[in-house]
Amino acid sequence: MKRYRNGEIWNFESQTPAARDGSAGVILGVDGGATSTVCVCLVAAMPSAGPLPESLPILSRAVAGCSNHNSVGETAARKTLEEVMAEALSKACSSRAAVQAVCLAVSGVNHPTDQQRILDWLRDIFPSHVKFYVENDSVAALASGTMGKLHGCVLIAGTGTIAYGFTEDGREARAAGAGPVLGDWGSGYGIAAQALTAVIRAHDGRGPQTKLTENILNILGLSSPDELIGWTYADPSWARIAALVPVVVSSAEDGDEVANKVLYVAVQELVDSVIAVVRRLRLCGEDGKDPFPLVMVGGVLEANKRWDIGKEVINRISKVCPGAHPIRPKP
Repeated sequence: MKRYRNGEIWNFESQTPAARDGSAGVILGVDGGATSTVCVCLVAAMPSAGPLPESLPILSRAVAGCSNHNSVGETAARKTLEEVMAEALSKACSSRAAVQAVCLAVSGVNHPTDQQRILDWLRDIFPSHVKFYVENDSVAALASGTMGKLHGCVLIAGTGTIAYGFTEDGREARAAGAGPVLGDWGSGYGIAAQALTAVIRAHDGRGPQTKLTENILNILGLSSPDELIGWTYADPSWARIAALVPVVVSSAEDGDEVANKVLYVAVQELVDSVIAVVRRLRLCGEDGKDPFPLVMVGGVLEANKRWDIGKEVINRISKVCPGAHPIRPKP
């Protein structure tokens, strides 16, 4: 096992008893996104008979920031992933010697070359016996709603957005998930960016006046739309921009037409992504009525407001694909 350049974060292992021969060991599961990264440490041993429990016992849990290399760069993303895995092992009073497998589901893994880079990096950190699984976070999100079966479609709408689908015979397709520059407009970032643009347009006289101006300036502690330019580009991280979504929702709930338009456009973008995947994979069958699971994940889709983006998405998808069965996995 090589000592990676961030090896100091593993110093706790010198105080951790070595794994005993024949011990079951542990598994690390990582869910990494543009806003946060979560790592759980689980016991590797499973019941030899009988059904699996609804939830597996978690030895420890650690949370860190963004691990999407497209957002923060490869070096920062890897550091976040390594730190969150080390923290989870430390909390579980375990070490890399006890790890049997590492499962990484990370946003930004969009191509086999992305997977290979991460696999090569993991092999530098963990012992040779460890098994590695690296996928886009949408794969894990789908499995979280289907009890591990990769069939159906998942829609993630958080800081970023992606729709991903699998057929029972293993075919797969995706839509969106290309980041803010290439148009993830149904995402939290996309909603907030459109709202900020609307404020600037109103200030210039190129667009209608909107409550978004006062509401966004108040929450940011700014006095003029001109100051939004400096605020935005001082730190254009995706999550920082996406954090403005609640302001857009509350403005829409107060009757602001501009905010409502931003949300309705976002809803249609999310619907279009799902429909594109469903049609490419023919998940709804020839007549468009076959049932399939539609897993809904992400803060943008959470039903905690009167303006319920997730509900609007489901309503529109159901008109095209009445067999869609919405599933919201438990956190």
